Formats: sequence, structure tokens, C-alpha cells
Amino acid sequence: MRIEPAEVAIVGGGLAGSALAARLAGSGHEVVLIERLASWHWRAAGVFASPAALAMLREGGLDPATIEAVARPIPAMRVETGQGTAFRLTYGTEAGGEPAVGFDRSRLDPALLDLADRAGADVRRGWTATEVDLTSGRLVLRGPDGEAAEVLARVIVGADGPRSIVARAAGVARPSRLGPRLGLTWHQPVPAPDLPRDARMCLIRDGYVGVAPVPGGRVNIGIVLGRSWHGQVARRGGRLVADAIVAAIPSNEDEPAGWRSGRPLDPLVGAWPLGHRVTRRAGPGWLLVGDAAGFLDPFTGEGIHRALVSAELAATAIHAQGQGRPAALEGYERAMHRRFLAKDVVSTIVQGFLARPAAFEYAARRIARRPALRSTLGLVMGDLTAASRAVDPRYLAALLAP
Repeated sequence: MRIEPAEVAIVGGGLAGSALAARLAGSGHEVVLIERLASWHWRAAGVFASPAALAMLREGGLDPATIEAVARPIPAMRVETGQGTAFRLTYGTEAGGEPAVGFDRSRLDPALLDLADRAGADVRRGWTATEVDLTSGRLVLRGPDGEAAEVLARVIVGADGPRSIVARAAGVARPSRLGPRLGLTWHQPVPAPDLPRDARMCLIRDGYVGVAPVPGGRVNIGIVLGRSWHGQVARRGGRLVADAIVAAIPSNEDEPAGWRSGRPLDPLVGAWPLGHRVTRRAGPGWLLVGDAAGFLDPFTGEGIHRALVSAELAATAIHAQGQGRPAALEGYERAMHRRFLAKDVVSTIVQGFLARPAAFEYAARRIARRPALRSTLGLVMGDLTAASRAVDPRYLAALLAP
């Protein structure tokens, strides 16, 4: 087994891992990026994001032509309750801001991997980390042809999602406090040329369905199901349950014509359990970024933006450590805490309402009737203003008052 030294080893070539590798390699750091897939294929992943994610991609070095190709503008997210109440979150477009977007992950993910490659990172496609020792900075890798290698790194970064081998090695992985939930997702074709359309978030019994237009004449379907659905999925299969759920979604005058009747464009893929958490995101010689650093729920569409922000903050910390600041990695933990604590509180409150349909209906009716509340919520969900605004007692009083 050959032994290779590296300054930084990143496990996982998704959005966070690739963005981090590109930032570090572009600043002169020696980076090895390990991505287990030899080529891209569809897996459970977010596609809807606020305009803040676009800003992060531009800042991270993705060129305008690529961004235009991978992102489709979405005027608003239309939230619909089971009793027919609906409201639109526009994420600041009424004030002249950019719209939200639906991403083509089949093009965005490879584009960021290529960006890391061009920046000078050693991108290992088709390689898997089989063993991690954070004390020594040792990674054991298996290549696509069965060959083995060992990397000794000053910093190991887990960017490998909810089942991160780095998080397990650090002993920080924990189950989600929201309980076991199942995610199902795939793409459907849109038969006719399509105009910009809203995304939809439709509440159902013990779950919800997201429908987001993405580039290439498609919509992405994402379904999140609570515990009461799990037996039915086990008995009937995910495909039959998902098709029945989609068929029951009320028609909307803005939805693309014929999207429900087309043949699915990719296999239905699932995520189980959907959420997870970590007790820490950094320690001596290691960091966690993206979903490996914890994931609550896709309802607020925050996963892509958070992944890109975590890559930016991690790059700053690793660079600072390389400049002689040994406590810089612990500073990443504090930076993430400051950046997302209030947003996590907001997301937890949203989940509390989702778990109580009557309470969510009560709040939804008030949001639908009160433009100021709706505007603030959209800006907070879109990471375009401080999340603390949505937990301000004055905002909550205005939301809950009859």
C-alpha cells in the first residue's frame, strides 16, 4: 500500500466538498478530494435554493455561463396546506432581488468537481475512504480497480453526507430529534416548452410534497413521510405510494401541463433516516461540512446554501491554521454556530407547526393575509436577512394574534 502525504484530505465530492476543494486549491493548498462515484448519477439531493445560493456559487468561482445552464429561475415557493390555504414566498423579488432557483444537479455537481480539478485539487473519482484515524490523520482508500492507498493529512474534512465516515470516526454522529422520516425523490418530464413557474410545497397527512421546476424541461419531486407512512411503503413499495401521493395533489393553475402523467426520468431514490445531527462540527485535525455537519429537514430549502457557506467558513479556518493559528479549526465550529443558530431555531419552530396541522393551518392563514409577515418569512427562509427577525417576539405576536 503506497503512502501519500497531503495537507488537506476531503472525503466526499458533493457541493460542499467540491466547493471547499476549489477554494483551498485556488489559494495554493495541497488538497486530495475523494469522491466514491466514478461518474454522476441521481441520488437524493436538494434542488431548490434561494438566491443566496447563487451568490455563493459566484463567489466560489463558478462562471456565469455555467450558472445560467444549471439554474432555472423560480418566481416563488407556493406553500399549500391540506385545507386549501396557500401563500407565496418570493424571497425578496418584490424589492428587486433575484428569484429562487431550481438546480440541475446532474450538471451542477460535476461542474463543481471540475472547478476543484481546474483549481489544482487532486480529485479521485471512484475512490472510497474505508478507514479514518483522526488522531494520526490517516485515511485508507480503495480505488475503482480494487487498489489500496493510504493518505496522511494535516486536516481531514468530512463532506460525505449524513452517514459520514469522518463524523463516525470523531464520535459525533447522532440521530435526528425529529424522529425517523423517509424521503423519496425523482424527476418528471414537462411535455411542452415551459414558462417560469412557482415551486410548490404541499402538506399532506404526516408529510409534505415539494415540486420544483429545474432546467431541461423537468420538475423534481421530493416527498417527506413521517412514521405513519413507513408500514405502507414497506408493504406496497415506494414507487406505488409516491405515485398515489402525487396523483392526489390538487391541481394548480400555474403547474406545468402534463407533468404528472409522464414516465419518470430516473429511478425513485430514497433517504432514510432523512435527518441527522452532530454534537460538534470540528476538532483537532478534522472538520465536517455540508450535510455531514448535520441536516434538519428539506422543507425550508436551506441545504444547498448551508453547504456552500460551510465550505467558505471551512476554507477560511483551514487557511488560518496553515498560517500558524492552531485554534482556527475550533473557530470554524463557532462560526457555524453564529451563522446558523437562529436559522436552526426558526426551522425547528416550523417543524413544530408541521407536526400539528391545526397550528400550521392557523399560522398559514395569517401569513396568507398579512404581506409583511409573508415578506419577512421569505427573506429569512432565503437566508437574505437575519433569521433572528422571525423569532423576534414582535414578529411571533403578529403571526399568532387573531
